[in-house]
Amino acid sequence: MKISELFTNKKPVVSFEVFPPKPDSPFATVLEAVDALHVLKPDFISVTYGAGGSTHSKTLELAQHIKNKLETEALAHLTCISNSSEDIDKILDEIAERKLENILALRGDPPRDGAKQPVSKIHASDLINHISGRSDFFIAAAAYPEGHPEAASPEQDLWRLKEKVDNGAGLLITQIAFDNSYLKSFREKTAAVGINVPITAGIMPVFSASQVRHISMLCGASLPPPVKAMLDKYSNNQDALQSAGIEYACSQIDELLDYGYEGVHIYTMNRPLLARAILSGTGLRR
Repeated sequence: MKISELFTNKKPVVSFEVFPPKPDSPFATVLEAVDALHVLKPDFISVTYGAGGSTHSKTLELAQHIKNKLETEALAHLTCISNSSEDIDKILDEIAERKLENILALRGDPPRDGAKQPVSKIHASDLINHISGRSDFFIAAAAYPEGHPEAASPEQDLWRLKEKVDNGAGLLITQIAFDNSYLKSFREKTAAVGINVPITAGIMPVFSASQVRHISMLCGASLPPPVKAMLDKYSNNQDALQSAGIEYACSQIDELLDYGYEGVHIYTMNRPLLARAILSGTGLRR
């Protein structure tokens, strides 16, 4: 099934993001977490793609397991920063052979070890245009409510986003955001420039002070005063921080559903208990 059908048939659409194991890590541990997440009945599960394509084979293997074994729709990430057009075509052939229909098209990050350097400076919109030449795939794209960290201006980033949609993206999944004011204004700005595809809000519960600070720095997500206060107050109490983080995420989600967001994409960090607590504490399953 192409994910576009989910947004036609139901709202809100609930999705999880998981990551495959690192090349030298056991696959069984990730399978156990994904199987536990599947029990929560998300509408689809997205599988990330390592920097420079470092987890390419495991990304597709995990996505195939989700779709064909667990019978939950899968969204496989694909990046282009280190792939030539020929590489991309081979990967698309493999995706099709595995009977996967949905792709999240991203520019991606360069490999951290520098082993394989980017072969071009193409953007995600170019990858989307390339994939859209094949009718067998539904394409989703990433969106940045606070603007892409590398964009020259918010206006440029917004027009880059419209280019993704014009080139064939039928769904936008936002980067992590802890401040709903950005997510709300983002919806208004996209509508103003003629972006009319479904948008699902990316939410990550605060679960570790150091990791959340690191992730927010990488993706350009600001930490509003309530989140900063939470991190300061519970930085030495992991259980209390996790409980407060779940409560904050739940309040974010309920507010966004009332505002009209079509879906919620939970960055689970492969932690089923966090996802379960969020579903229990929000209106996502009512």
